[in-house]
Amino acid sequence: MIPRNLQISMVVLFIAVLLLAVYMRNMRGRVSQSPAAGDARPIAPPAAGPSEQAALYVAYDSPGILHAQPARIPLPSGRQQRAQELLQALLQIYLGKNSPHALPPGADIRDVYIVDPGLAVIDLNGAFADGHRSGVLVEELSVASLVQTLGANIPGLNRVKILVDGKERDTLAGHADLSRYYETAVVAKLAEQLASAQ
Repeated sequence: MIPRNLQISMVVLFIAVLLLAVYMRNMRGRVSQSPAAGDARPIAPPAAGPSEQAALYVAYDSPGILHAQPARIPLPSGRQQRAQELLQALLQIYLGKNSPHALPPGADIRDVYIVDPGLAVIDLNGAFADGHRSGVLVEELSVASLVQTLGANIPGLNRVKILVDGKERDTLAGHADLSRYYETAVVAKLAEQLASAQ
């Protein structure tokens, strides 16, 4: 026969295991319902470097313009890292709650490469392009915003190429041509014309 104190210990352990199982199931349900659970973007480490004043060219859909928005962000000394931080800061505006130019959830800049002193390559993730709203104006505003932000803040940059998941793509969402190189001087003139039309 099993001693009484051992029987009581076994019953207490069994109840504790059941309570832990219920608790874990409850916690899994909470995690799956949290807003961050659907966001699979990796968290980037904070940028190293002194904070500098930069101009982010933010797209505004309703008037159809690019507006230079001053921002104080930490910028590293390397051109490629600077370009990455500038576009990440711009992306945070677009993914915010009151965005003037909403991008799809999960949209991200995978990387920015400075191939030679005058050429930058922006690599967007698939969520950015696949979930982007279709339309000539909204697509061109997205492209112009990225190109103008880099062109205005990275000295000597004169061309930008945009890839999606490391590959060439014909259009962003059916309209904006991604098969070509964007000249920063041409995009700067377009941004001026859009601003002066208001």
